[in-house]
Order: sequence, then C-alpha cells, then structure tokens
Amino acid sequence: MIKVGIAGVGSIGITHLDVYAKRKDARVVAVADPILERREGRTVTAGNIRGQAQGGMDFRTFRKYADAYDLIADPEVELVDICLPTPHHAPLAMAALKAGKHVLVEKPFARTAKEADALARVADQAASFLMCAMCMRFWPGWDWLKQAIERKTFGKVLAAHFRRVASHPGRPFFLDGKACGGALLDLHVHDADFVHYCFGKPNAVFSRGYSKLTGAVDHVMTHYLYDDIPLVTAEGGWAMAPGFGFHMQYTVNFEHATAVYDLNTPEPLRLVRQGKSRPVKLRPGMGYAYEIAYFLQCIRQGRRPQTVTPADAAFSIALVEAEARSIRSGRPERL
Repeated sequence: MIKVGIAGVGSIGITHLDVYAKRKDARVVAVADPILERREGRTVTAGNIRGQAQGGMDFRTFRKYADAYDLIADPEVELVDICLPTPHHAPLAMAALKAGKHVLVEKPFARTAKEADALARVADQAASFLMCAMCMRFWPGWDWLKQAIERKTFGKVLAAHFRRVASHPGRPFFLDGKACGGALLDLHVHDADFVHYCFGKPNAVFSRGYSKLTGAVDHVMTHYLYDDIPLVTAEGGWAMAPGFGFHMQYTVNFEHATAVYDLNTPEPLRLVRQGKSRPVKLRPGMGYAYEIAYFLQCIRQGRRPQTVTPADAAFSIALVEAEARSIRSGRPERL
C-alpha cells in the first residue's frame, strides 16, 4: 500500500483523489492546500471534462496542511502528488525528491524550460522516482493513435491536426499570464507534448497566436516542421466566448485511413477506411486513472517511468517556449 499526500486540492487534485479512492494499492493519508475550505473538502472546483473532479471523499481521515512543504515532511507520505499552480511545481518536486519521496507532478512540468531542465537533472540522480502527469499519453483514443503511428497500421502519416480550445476557466490564477503562462503553457502543452511523443523532435516550429485575457499567449496555431511528415499542426486556446465549452479533437490522415477523434461525441474515435466510417472501441475512463495506475506500478516494481520521462516533460516546456518565440518573431523557430 503506497501512502500518498496530495498538494493542492482544486479541480485536478480532486480528480486525482477520485482515482486513488478507487485503488487498492494506494491510500491518501494527507492533503495540503492554502485554502481552508479546499483542504477540509468543503468545496469542489469543476474540471473541463464531464466526469472529472467528482469529489465526495471523506476528508476527516486525512492529515491537513496549509503548507505543502509540511506535507512533504510528513514521514508517512511516500508519494507526493503535486497539483498546486504551475509556479510551485518545480520547487515542490525538488524538495520532495530531496526528501526521498516519489513525485507525481502535474503539467506543465515547470514554469520555464530552465526550471524544467534543472528538475529533470535532479530527478535523474534521485533514488526515488518522478513522473509528470502528461495525461494525453495515457488517454483512451490517444494511446490508440500512438500505437497506430508506431506500427504503421494504416501506413505513414500524411497529416495530423490536434485541437484543444475552450472558454477561459475564469479563475484568478488563469488570468495572470506571468504565473500560468497563458493557454500556450497551461493548455496547449498537452498537444505539443503529444506531437513530440508521436513524431519525435521537430526541426522547427512556426506559430501564430494572440493574447486576449492574460498578457500571455491565449490562442496559438503551430506548424511542426518535419522532414518526413508533410503536415503536423496543433491549435490550442482558451480565448473562446463564454459558453463555448471545452473541445478536444484530432484528425490524422494516414496513407490508407483517416482517424477522427472528438471528445464531445458519443463515440469519440472513428476510423474512416475503404469507404466506411466505423467507431473504434476504447478503454473506459480518462487518462488520469491510467497515468496514476502506471506510476504506482513503476513504484511497486522499482523501475523508473519510461512512458513519460523527466527529459520528455522538460522538452515540452522548451517546445512551447520555442512556439512563443516564433509568435514574437513571425518566423520559424529551429529546435
């Protein structure tokens, strides 16, 4: 039984709590949050996706800390799950690793690429394990796509487009571009990372975008330039009008088929092939449960995570920073 402490019990912290509550190999023993109502379980912040952040756990069994560093110092906590705002990710993960704890840290891995690289170096030398919660690498339908690309099930990829757009979440942290990094870092990083996961490091990125609400990039469209794939693009943003909702999609055109994913449909993944469109049966649930199950298994088996490495997580920050530079310069940015 792995004993877990969750630092930050907003929407993503509650989502992680929901997962641990259903597992028999882990138990949450402590939570930390500077907001009293959250750490006592008296308020739940909704997430983007239906079924996320359900809540309903009995917080009376948890030790409660206002300061996450006190949770890290708790001798019973073996795994620190960091779900606080982005500027806290790298400092808390560093502290937890130095205290000998395993660490699951939410995306983005760090606020800056410099911080991310430093954290990755510490993680590589630590006796305990660190994984960044890049949930799309585990998401049903997205894991299918990764496998189809790797195995060339439908031939080579000719074009791939990823789209993650939403209304702004509205909470104060997400209105501060210096803290959250805008949609470019907080939202679009999912798809930038997934492009890297599927296709490797691009030669360059060519991006366009704008700021609407935060002072940082709130809507971006990027072309990832590869020698062997004609067209790879991703759009991400939270600048849509209130009421637009959250949309998570991809369209990937292979030599012999086209795969279309849309979260907001009854059958999210469809494969168009040989003149017919058919649904693809997916694993139930969301990527959060699968990423946590994978990390717990790594801890039990004593092997470092490979599906998401610290170097992978750090590169995702470098990649979106290159996109930001391309937006500013109006030119492709080499990597």
